[in-house]
Amino acid sequence: MLLYRDCDQASLHTLLAALGLQVVHVDAAAAIPGSFWGDEEAGLIGATLYLRDDTPVHSVLHESCHFACMDESRRAELHTNAGGDSAEENAVCYLQILLSDVLPDMGRARMFNDMDTWGYSFRLGSSRRWFEEDADDAKSWLAHKQLLAMADQLTHTNR
Repeated sequence: MLLYRDCDQASLHTLLAALGLQVVHVDAAAAIPGSFWGDEEAGLIGATLYLRDDTPVHSVLHESCHFACMDESRRAELHTNAGGDSAEENAVCYLQILLSDVLPDMGRARMFNDMDTWGYSFRLGSSRRWFEEDADDAKSWLAHKQLLAMADQLTHTNR
């Protein structure tokens, strides 16, 4: 599992800034503010993403993609629970896979592995199979919100 401490942090911070997020690094012994899952998982409060050295990059991207999928009124109220429905959750997962290509030490293959290791569940049994064979609803959701175009721009301009 790729952790924040082991990733290309400059590339990750560039991506998160492009999404409109400020990053706050939390000390190793401290709880992560705004973390829905607790432990080492990333946290969101407003436009601030909280993480520690042991935070998995897939968690950073997942929470960041929740932020990207929200409108301004939801962002203003955001504290810990990103909310949204299952269609949005699928879109978030799809977007985090797309954006993993921006990070030189992540990419889709590692993202698929890390998502499966963490325990994301998909109808087809793996994140890769879902992404490649069963994610039309997620793509449609993102296209409707004009986030596929944003993802394409980010993946091409941040490399």
